[in-house]
Amino acid sequence: MKRRACLILTVALLVLAVSAVAHGQTLERVQARGRLICGVNNALPGFGFIDSDGNWSGFDVDFCRAIAAAVLGSGDAVEFVPLSAAQRQPAIQTGEVDVLIRNTTWTLNRDTEWTANFAPTTFYDGQGFMVRADLGIVELEDLAGASICVTRGTTTELNLADTMRARGIPFTAVVFDEVDTVYNAYEQGRCDAVTSDKSQLASRRAVMADPDAHVILEATISKEPLGPAVRHGDDQWFDIVKWVVNATFFAEEYGITQANVATFESDNPEVNRFLGKEGGLGPMLGLDDQWAVRVIQAVGNYGEIYERNLGPLGIPRGLNRQWTDGGLIFAYPFR
Repeated sequence: MKRRACLILTVALLVLAVSAVAHGQTLERVQARGRLICGVNNALPGFGFIDSDGNWSGFDVDFCRAIAAAVLGSGDAVEFVPLSAAQRQPAIQTGEVDVLIRNTTWTLNRDTEWTANFAPTTFYDGQGFMVRADLGIVELEDLAGASICVTRGTTTELNLADTMRARGIPFTAVVFDEVDTVYNAYEQGRCDAVTSDKSQLASRRAVMADPDAHVILEATISKEPLGPAVRHGDDQWFDIVKWVVNATFFAEEYGITQANVATFESDNPEVNRFLGKEGGLGPMLGLDDQWAVRVIQAVGNYGEIYERNLGPLGIPRGLNRQWTDGGLIFAYPFR
């Protein structure tokens, strides 16, 4: 019995030791490096895109900048690492990136096999289909016998197979590793339709030679909660990423904007805790009390991030409205 008790104690001490090492290591590494390494998409206008001059923009890109502002003091202190769909898992697991913010769906498989922890969902989406308008396709059943372009190694590929099999709709999957190749093939007529998250379809249609020649079908075949992910093992870093996202939700709910955050006044104690005027919440994350103010100064609140990046593409807020407006965006309490 004594031996067993000693063994249990030894294992417990090892677990505590590993936890102690893991806790805070990402924040310390990022701050020592002086920049955040963020895995993103580089070919999805509105979410993650790099132009010919090397300038990065997009909804996901802005959340990278928000984290950098919180932990490093500047939204510009980011190294963006473009990742294909297939590269996301190893990038998370090996620590190649500090955070992955690349239109990635939160699933059980990714929580476990990917060893990824997901922050609050930043964009609620669903999978759809885009076809040429002149084909006259309206419903999924109209795609019987069609060829459908899809990206390899994604939930999109799996959802396509599950849905068409369940509905008894024969089709041919035309699979490519890279998003650009998928859409190039579709535009060249190598497939009759292309499937992905509806936001991605809208983004890519906007930059096609003739956007009006393509329609996105009404059917939505899946739920796609998209958001930032970090690897298992560092709860402090996970907390920081979660609360940076939450800060953008909170700021929109209370009318705190990029323009007024520095001078915002309120009698609400929770707002004042958010602004670092009372409560001392920053040290709980390993940060100072002005971290949330820096986030909003760098990128604005959630609504500002959305309208700046997705508004020009005509993507309606839908489920991504604030909870007070019938949506799913809900800020957790700052206390």
